[in-house]
Amino acid sequence: MKTEPVPQLQRRDLLKSLGLGAAGAAAATVLPGGEAQAAESPQEQVKTRYRETEHVKRFYALNRL
Repeated sequence: MKTEPVPQLQRRDLLKSLGLGAAGAAAATVLPGGEAQAAESPQEQVKTRYRETEHVKRFYALNRL
């Protein structure tokens, strides 16, 4: 039985594959798909999101180096 030699991957083929993969990934991020953004109600837009509690103040104090 003869085994066929496995063709070695050439450097140009590798770079071409990497380039096509990067282009495909960039195209996938640019194409509009099913954007999953929930619309906020007016009540959610007004509510307070950030509160400076004691543990937040302690975090800031410890990280002021």
